[in-house]
Amino acid sequence: MKNQYLKLKEVCDEGNISTIKVVLYSLFYKLVHKKNIVLYPKVKIYGNKNITTKGKRVLIGLRTVNFATPTEKTFLNISGQLIFKGGFSIGKGCKIDVREGGVLEIGKGGYMNSYTQMVVVHKVSIGDNCAISWDCQFLDEDFHEIYYPKKVKNPKKVPRTKDIYIGNNVWIGCGVKIYKGSYIADGSIVASNSIVKGRFEQKNCLIGGHPAKLLKEDAHWK
Repeated sequence: MKNQYLKLKEVCDEGNISTIKVVLYSLFYKLVHKKNIVLYPKVKIYGNKNITTKGKRVLIGLRTVNFATPTEKTFLNISGQLIFKGGFSIGKGCKIDVREGGVLEIGKGGYMNSYTQMVVVHKVSIGDNCAISWDCQFLDEDFHEIYYPKKVKNPKKVPRTKDIYIGNNVWIGCGVKIYKGSYIADGSIVASNSIVKGRFEQKNCLIGGHPAKLLKEDAHWK
């Protein structure tokens, strides 16, 4: 318990946050909602009953980058299901919206840096030990249709919603946008500011670009 407190204090000191305030707020949250979650200041959660935590603590709202302002709010709206399979951290300023019927599964041992946004209508699955950098975007739904003169009709209706799958040990660089139907295999790296809308089923690859394509094989990161 002492080691856990010291580790929490170290994180709070780095972000210039009151450790006592975080501890009291998190204890109150755990007593009321029965979730193993540590809440940092300026966190707002709707749909607590739809969140499941397993194993180690989930940290929400910590200041993971120096340019995240102390007044920035972290917002979670969970009308569907949010499942944490183990310890995970969500940085200050992140926005997560899981719509009714949607499922967001997050593996253990990873993190999501500040200002990342996710809208889940159907399903997004993130594996274990994933590193998601700041200012990323995940959308598993098109939301709108586009019409224009002489548009060729597709005989097969394209679904507006498709699952997003991120494997284990994947590093997603800052500013990456990941859209419906994307699949990123274990051990892969996504270059910063890339736009991903496709399936990359080969493990340990470096992908990047607009749209993303295979850049290197047998790539590794640490």
